[in-house]
Amino acid sequence: MRLRRSERESRRALLRFIAASPLACGLGAALAPRGGHAQANVIDALDEILAALIDSPDEALNVFDFHEYVKVHMQPGHYWYMAQGVDDQRMLTVNREGFTKFQLLPRRLVDTSSVDLSVELFGQRYDSPVFIAPCGALATFHPEGELAVARAAATANTLQILSTVTNYSVEAVTEARGAPLWYQLYPTTDWEFTRDMIQRVEATGCTALALTVDIPARNLEPIARFSRDTNEECQACHQPGFEAAFRRKAMFADADLGNLSMGIRGLTWDYVDRLKDTTSMNVLVKGIVTGEDASICLEHGVDGIIVSNHGSRAEDSGRSSIECLPEVLEAVNGQIPVVVDSGFRRGTDVFKALALGASGVCIGKPYIWGLGSFGQPGIERVLEILNRELRIVMQQMGTVDIASITSGSIRM
Repeated sequence: MRLRRSERESRRALLRFIAASPLACGLGAALAPRGGHAQANVIDALDEILAALIDSPDEALNVFDFHEYVKVHMQPGHYWYMAQGVDDQRMLTVNREGFTKFQLLPRRLVDTSSVDLSVELFGQRYDSPVFIAPCGALATFHPEGELAVARAAATANTLQILSTVTNYSVEAVTEARGAPLWYQLYPTTDWEFTRDMIQRVEATGCTALALTVDIPARNLEPIARFSRDTNEECQACHQPGFEAAFRRKAMFADADLGNLSMGIRGLTWDYVDRLKDTTSMNVLVKGIVTGEDASICLEHGVDGIIVSNHGSRAEDSGRSSIECLPEVLEAVNGQIPVVVDSGFRRGTDVFKALALGASGVCIGKPYIWGLGSFGQPGIERVLEILNRELRIVMQQMGTVDIASITSGSIRM
């Protein structure tokens, strides 16, 4: 929902009214150190929040501007579903702080008047190494969901990885993208159903299948506190139970959900072998964070790896995704491509991953912020900002294309 300036002024007036009421006492007390007059502090704080909001994608100067927008406008339960990390949310900070452990080494007097951001993976050429990570149920954040994402990916000519729990079918999203997708796979307890899904995906032209292996179990406290099965606000669009939730997911629309569930607790590396025997698509494993598991991937003929802690939603390991990347790359030793996600917010973040040896970087929350704010134009602006920032840092580092970004540009 876009908030015009006139509407913003009306909302300020309403918030001033609220701030003058007893309801604001608790918030006013919390803000008292700012001045000493509780109600005035509430008004000032609310004014600061609203003044910082953008009115259009073009006004955004960085991806965080979209985050500020969705924090105010998104339904609270939907916001926390998107924003949360595992346990006490510490991994959200860990993922961001990990980038500070790698320093860049700028070079001078290099002709960088022309910079090429394009990359190639599995025979497909993309205009940028900034890819779109799989995120489920995107219609939660905008009615056009994955279709808006696909059209934005087409505009930027970048890779889109589609989630198993997409709101729109792989056929519809592929048509909107106008180019092959990658498909992220959550295994189900019904192999026949999973096999049929894989064959359906392959028939649309998808070139890669990314098996997600990082969440055998997890603890998501913030969303649990909404008590979705009994919360009246949540019940407006959610019905209790697995079947009700997954009936709305396009890839499960015709499935017999009575005896079907999702999860990887019982899986072993044999499942990777089964996938390799089932499909001619490239098979990647998503969620690898150690050199040991990267080596096992090679033993099982995996075609690529996505280093990921599920955007802080997997385990509270205390290790950022970018910190895990070097040992995975060392184990792989250039034999297969390695992509990385989780915590990427700036062009400098992307550059550091590329300098370590990553083949590409996936973003998740930033494009959801853009989607939730302004739909397709919001996503397009997020990608534009990250690519602009990446181009700037490449010029600062004296690197004219992605191939020239090496470990010589970074220090640990």
